[in-house]
Amino acid sequence: MPINSIENLKKLKLELPKVSTPGGNYVSVNIRGNIAYIAIQFPILNDEYLYQGRLGNEITTEEGYKAMELCALNVLAQINNKIGFNKVIGLNHVDAYFQSGTDWDDSPIVVNGASDLFVKVLEDKGKHSRAIFGVEKLPRNFSVGLTASLTIKKD
Repeated sequence: MPINSIENLKKLKLELPKVSTPGGNYVSVNIRGNIAYIAIQFPILNDEYLYQGRLGNEITTEEGYKAMELCALNVLAQINNKIGFNKVIGLNHVDAYFQSGTDWDDSPIVVNGASDLFVKVLEDKGKHSRAIFGVEKLPRNFSVGLTASLTIKKD
């Protein structure tokens, strides 16, 4: 039985945000063959910038988890809008970025916000590898950002 990602979102009481537009000279979804690459998604909810600041300073680990979950929701919104959930074979890899205070070290917990959501919504198709990068600065002072690649069915 095929999964229904929209139904899984409803069960979680979540809605896909409005699809954000690129802030520069790039596309939000780039398809090469049967691999789709999703440009970095930030914790933006329908044009509202959220979770700005440094993890461990202005943003708690728990808030960071929610911020990363919102980034994942934005990835899912891009997939739904530009590809269609029915074409997803599986999520391949995510790159997670964060900015933090010097003594904060809970990045795996925060990035689980995205990983947990992908598996809940896409089920087995949501299993992925990941990398986590601490960076000095993210645009608009966002605490986190997320990119993703997935394998899709060819038309």
